[in-house]
Amino acid sequence: MVGLNKNILRTILIISYIMIVALIISGISALFSYLNTGADRSTMLHTEIQKVEQYAPKLIWEPLTNEGRLMDTENLNALQNDYLDAWYVKQIAYKTNKTAGIKDYYTDSARENLYAFIDLNKAENTTIEATTLNHNPTLEFFSEDGQLAVITDRDVVEYKRVFKAEKLVLETTETSTYKMVFLLEDGFWRIRHLVKESSNPFEAKTAKIETDSLIIKGINYYPKATPWNMFGDAFAKDIIANDFKIIKDAGLNSVRIFVQYDDFGKADVNPKKLEKLKQTLDAAEENNLKVVLTLFDFYGDYSVMSWTLNQRHAATIVSTFKDHNAIIAWDIKNEPNLDFESRGKDMVIAWLDNMIDLVKSVDAEHPVTIGWSNTQSAPILKDKVDIVSFHYYEGLSELDAAIKTMRKDIPNKPLVLQEFGISSYSGFWKPLGSSKEDQANYHKKIQEIIAANALQFMSWTLYDFVDVPTAVVGSRPWRRNTQKHFGFIDKNGAKKASFQYITN
Repeated sequence: MVGLNKNILRTILIISYIMIVALIISGISALFSYLNTGADRSTMLHTEIQKVEQYAPKLIWEPLTNEGRLMDTENLNALQNDYLDAWYVKQIAYKTNKTAGIKDYYTDSARENLYAFIDLNKAENTTIEATTLNHNPTLEFFSEDGQLAVITDRDVVEYKRVFKAEKLVLETTETSTYKMVFLLEDGFWRIRHLVKESSNPFEAKTAKIETDSLIIKGINYYPKATPWNMFGDAFAKDIIANDFKIIKDAGLNSVRIFVQYDDFGKADVNPKKLEKLKQTLDAAEENNLKVVLTLFDFYGDYSVMSWTLNQRHAATIVSTFKDHNAIIAWDIKNEPNLDFESRGKDMVIAWLDNMIDLVKSVDAEHPVTIGWSNTQSAPILKDKVDIVSFHYYEGLSELDAAIKTMRKDIPNKPLVLQEFGISSYSGFWKPLGSSKEDQANYHKKIQEIIAANALQFMSWTLYDFVDVPTAVVGSRPWRRNTQKHFGFIDKNGAKKASFQYITN
């Protein structure tokens, strides 16, 4: 028994020793990892600002002709990153009236003014939502010891929304010039001194885009088997090309397709998705079809702090395809007015307004439109868009009057009935729905109204779908089954009675 107790005690001591050694090694390893961490500044400096891609305004440096020492690319990139982070944390601070992150990007003297401004806003119950969209910095001076830099940033486009007691009191877009002095502290560039030298109201410079010769007679398009997932793993150019031939042979001249922000990689657009989009545009060109490309489908974050990421996404796509022969127009977003209640009407419109400016700054040739979900919203931003697009799923008896009202409110822009249609579903989940004959009669009648009012049009949609994602219409079977049967061609590939009225 004594021997057994000694063995148990010996085993316990050995296990305890092993555990203590393991803990020591683990602690040393964690300390070594911490001391050698340089990639995640938010962890190292204990700031509440997470070091993720968060702020990406357009920034173009002037050629380096500065006084003092020549700055190498590594230092310039570090200065640029810390400079943009400084803007970001300042804007977060003004929005929240909290000082998180300020000490990491501003020196002691520079913080004083920022802290005082935040205290004043707190006292007056004021908050500011702001972002910058363009920067054009010039390096004026870089010290021989590499510890001090001076830059002038010209034509900085700033958008601001000022709230007092949570009520919007001012909205402004300005073009400003800033001069800044930076000090290198703890391996990071911090702003020592910042002065706004000038500021003027921003005016977008865009040329008038000709639309007199524009004739859109088209259809909204998704492949039969992959609606709302057109550029996924099942992407097949041959299927799309064959469908485009059907559309062209039916007498139509254009298609509307959709790009989803998340699906295409958000701010850093996925090159593989761009290649699939190129193949789609190539297929359209091969079939003599034009394309209305709708951006930001299923996107609902209009917050000011996301604008730079949104604009980089749009700029990438528009700049990549602006010279493609298939492009006929850019549609900024599908049915954004459906977000008015949940996201705020003013915020949605401000986002659209600035996105129009961005797209036009990248492509000055192709018209821009917005796919409003109804006729009532159509006049919004009518002076900014080149084409006014609206959707209509209401009774046809009211359509003619609605068109006349829009013509009165929007006398000088082409009107495009960009979505319309009726489901031919009448089954268990909707026994009083419409038949294929009802659908054919609907399209016959609406094409008569379109012709009588000289409207351009894009119907919904070529195919009945095999399935519809729940993210589109929810999980209720009567809605999903109804949405599956809007096509001119059924899921087996047979043309429905409505196909003869696919155009006028």
